[in-house]
Amino acid sequence: MEKSVAFYTNILDFEHVGTWSSEDFPAYSIIKKNEIEIHLSTHSGDGVLGNVVYLVVEDVDSLFKRFLARGLDISYKIDSPVHQGPVNQTWGWREFYVTDPSGNTMRFGEKL
Repeated sequence: MEKSVAFYTNILDFEHVGTWSSEDFPAYSIIKKNEIEIHLSTHSGDGVLGNVVYLVVEDVDSLFKRFLARGLDISYKIDSPVHQGPVNQTWGWREFYVTDPSGNTMRFGEKL
């Protein structure tokens, strides 16, 4: 949980609302950015690893550059062009993908 919260707050510029956990219980965290609120959980049955979230944004190229400047590491997904930078997709969107430390993918897109 700590790695994921650090990734979202340090790299993707989310605000950490809070984390609730103890030695006896799994962790639950909330992060937010503007009107977007994401709940992260280590509770069994709360979700499946590898989820995908799609965020519609303005100026996808500037956003990607900002994430790179904040330390986004794109070296581990070298075989995925859409993880390397914004790509014009055949369905009319310019997108890039970011995978968090838990394997969940955030897709950022702007309509062409």
